[in-house]
Amino acid sequence: MQVVKRDGRIAEFNLERIVKAIMLAMSHTPAGVDIDLANKIALSVEKQLEGKMQTTVYEIQDTVEKKLMGSSRKEVAQEYITYRYNRDVARKSKTKDMFLEIIETKSNDITRENANMNADTPAGMMMKFSSETTKPFVDDFLLSTEARKAHQGGYIHIHDKDYYPTKSLTCLQHPLNKLLEGGFRAGHGSSRPSKRIETASMIGCISLETVQNEMHGGQAIPNFDYYLAPYVRRTFVEEIKKVEELIEGNLAKLHDYQPKEYIKKDLDGLKGEERYIQSAINATVGRVHQAMEAFIHNMNTIHSRGGNQVVFSSINYGTDTTPEGRCIIREMLASTERGVGNGETPIFPIQIFKKKRGVNYLPEDRNYDLYKYACKVTSKRFFPNFVNLDATFNQHEKWDEKDPNRGYYEVATMGCRTRVFANRHGEKTSVGRGNISFTTVNLVKLAIESAYEAQEKLELKFDLGAGSEEHMTQKYNKTVKEIFMQKLDDYLGIAARQLFDRYKFQSTAIAKQFPLLMSGLWQDSEKLKPEDTIADVLKQGTLSIGFIGLAEALTALTGKHHAESDTSQELGLEIVGRMNDACNKFSDKYDLNYSLLATPAEGLSGRFTRMDKKQFGNIIGVTDKDYYTNSNHVPVWYKCTAEKKAKTEAPYHKLTPAGHIFYIELDGDATHNPETIEAVVDLMDKYNMGYGSINHTRSRCLNCGFENSDKDLKLCPICGSDNIDTIQRITGYLVGTTSRWNKGKLAELHDRVTHN
Repeated sequence: MQVVKRDGRIAEFNLERIVKAIMLAMSHTPAGVDIDLANKIALSVEKQLEGKMQTTVYEIQDTVEKKLMGSSRKEVAQEYITYRYNRDVARKSKTKDMFLEIIETKSNDITRENANMNADTPAGMMMKFSSETTKPFVDDFLLSTEARKAHQGGYIHIHDKDYYPTKSLTCLQHPLNKLLEGGFRAGHGSSRPSKRIETASMIGCISLETVQNEMHGGQAIPNFDYYLAPYVRRTFVEEIKKVEELIEGNLAKLHDYQPKEYIKKDLDGLKGEERYIQSAINATVGRVHQAMEAFIHNMNTIHSRGGNQVVFSSINYGTDTTPEGRCIIREMLASTERGVGNGETPIFPIQIFKKKRGVNYLPEDRNYDLYKYACKVTSKRFFPNFVNLDATFNQHEKWDEKDPNRGYYEVATMGCRTRVFANRHGEKTSVGRGNISFTTVNLVKLAIESAYEAQEKLELKFDLGAGSEEHMTQKYNKTVKEIFMQKLDDYLGIAARQLFDRYKFQSTAIAKQFPLLMSGLWQDSEKLKPEDTIADVLKQGTLSIGFIGLAEALTALTGKHHAESDTSQELGLEIVGRMNDACNKFSDKYDLNYSLLATPAEGLSGRFTRMDKKQFGNIIGVTDKDYYTNSNHVPVWYKCTAEKKAKTEAPYHKLTPAGHIFYIELDGDATHNPETIEAVVDLMDKYNMGYGSINHTRSRCLNCGFENSDKDLKLCPICGSDNIDTIQRITGYLVGTTSRWNKGKLAELHDRVTHN
């Protein structure tokens, strides 16, 4: 007989649970416990329910009460009713306490799960109420038993579980050119094709903001410079026509004039057509700058998801070598360098400069000056980050520098690190594609369990005289590795099946549920009618399996992490390589794009650790902190050179095609030494890394927005406030204040050391 529990889950009928509950009630009465009577009543309950295929907890409890009332111990019935009531109150109180903490805007791991989401606003509170009450529904009704147990046991983490019932997808690289050239409809209004740079910039913002409300992850533009470049040209022609009106003359022949560069210059000494052209160029550059400035401002102020969060936006640029494309890149960098408001560092969009030999990396390259400028801006504003198009796994066989549409064949990344490129169901590209869902495996828990199981297994053999201590050490190393790899295979399989189940559920969504996303932005979605399911186009995306805590897992297995020991590094690469191979096998098995992700853990960084510390205690170098190290990174507290960190982490990039990041912590004011930024990019080039960023000091007044590079800033020189915080990178993106960080990430921030 099956029992339907209060939360809807199904369990087997258990007579012992009834006996224990009756005995507990008896223990609160003067006559005490009567084991025989408790068993007798429990058996009579079972007999009365006999023949039923299924019953409920409530029916069982009602039957127990009636049997107690009909027994010689009627006083026990009252205690049982009281016990039952108190249990119900206790269950409800957990939800009550959680809701009160949200209401009272307390800082905890629930309200600080996402550092760029303001859970203290009414919209933010509403979203947290919804999120925390939706997760149990997913556990009870949408997950398989093995997936639910693996998640609740801390072996895997199902990301964005609160969005599971909505069938939404994670992220998208926007083919913005489709909207700019064809217009679009969003909500109750429609937009015509763009004609001016200002309109193109605004539509870029609208695209990101609108689709953010249809998805649960980030939004990116893969070729920002290529997409906006044509509107620089149109703006120039418009400015030439304005000059025509001003001089009341005919300048039609200048409509086809192609400027070699769009750079402002003084008009003194210029005459005739030369003066007209430069005047139009100056006006064009001014308008492009304002359009880029507006784009940045909007991305830091436009809210999505009910108004409690700015858009998680990213833009990729750097390889358009046309005068118009160069103008877009230059003015985006100039606007970023200037900052917003009172000179504040813009948090969004996350900007990613695409570094490419033959285009912008070498002194003889056309966009080398823009690469140098990007390094200078990064030294002050953290952005842009850098994606290395020269990395072997980031190259495309169809890329041709003579192809004006080559941006389509350039890998683009989300600022957090998520990457989409290979595609078994279409052309290899990042454009119009994104991640569907991802789930992370807890490598540390698997390692700890493997170590304990190996010890138990070998201690028995050692007692029987298995051999010398050296022999047993070798035997242990082999055994613990075998146990770990088997566990890893098992939980990778569970994660893959869970992702496939979620994929099938998401496939039942219909196109009109995602009005802009599925109107042509997601690859092949233009073929769908409003009532069509998205099943035929969903396969263009990726399903990602992530991992966390490689460093701690290696410490549990070998005693040292991968930056401390060549043996550990060898094992680390074997583990991550095995995971990557497994994803390739899952791709063949399910005929979908499975890929391995170096998880950008934020809220997750502390969840696994809390669970494992509670179960296994404080293990030095493993569970002794409030966080696990992100993915394959060298631990933040481990002091080493930048080159040592690069050399250690680099081999993992090609094994994590769903995304990865390399970052360096600089000490002091980087604005005086942009060459340091170039040195970091050189490391990426030298060691074949895919994506990287640089952290340094930037202190900000939270009252007026003033900031500088003084890490010891105590009082704002503008408004005199002592409400000072430091801008920090959390997982690839920036956060304007650490007050919204959760406990685990704050502990990690405290432990970070610089790399020379």
